[in-house]
Amino acid sequence: MRARVILKGLALILSLALLGYLFNASDLGSSVNEAWIDARVRGHGVNGALLFLLMGGVFTAIGLPRQVIAFLGGYAFSVWLGMLLGALAALLGCMLSFAYARFFGKGFLRARLGERAGRFDRFIHGHPFSMTVLIRLLPVGSNLLTNLAAGISSIRPVHFFAGTLLGYLPQTLVFALVGSGVHIAPMLKLTLAIALFLVSMALGVYLYRRRRGGEALDESLE
Repeated sequence: MRARVILKGLALILSLALLGYLFNASDLGSSVNEAWIDARVRGHGVNGALLFLLMGGVFTAIGLPRQVIAFLGGYAFSVWLGMLLGALAALLGCMLSFAYARFFGKGFLRARLGERAGRFDRFIHGHPFSMTVLIRLLPVGSNLLTNLAAGISSIRPVHFFAGTLLGYLPQTLVFALVGSGVHIAPMLKLTLAIALFLVSMALGVYLYRRRRGGEALDESLE
């Protein structure tokens, strides 16, 4: 069993290193932009939407900002469709990194993350769905590290994925609105985006105070 855990851990480290190398070598991050959306997604119907979901899922699964995907979703589609597809793409990325950690690294990473993984378990214990929503509402910590920590925790996937999707929606709407081509004055659009962001933050703080009182959120999600 110990040899199996070590082999899984080595596979996890090597595969992550390979993904990072391929990502840097391909310059994917800088190539996925409005020009790419114009060429590959806009005007391509269902095929374009599916490509956007796949690209967004891979993009966020390896740790790149889901807000960029939301922005591009608003740019490629309408605000509401862009929000929906952006949130689903980020959820797909969450599922991929969660499954990756749960399959490859549960024993190996838990042994090395130690108290950090324990803090995550304590934070979501008792209210896994609502605490996941809270984590996603507040821009605290790394999205990828949260997914990996959840993968090696005791949380049930259905609670984590459902809470993630719901918690993603407010910020996804903010960035889809900013990226959209709706005919709103730029300053008004920016003001609406900031207002929506502040509302989502206020909701997150309210939920946090109700659920966790004085526990330090940044330490729980470090």
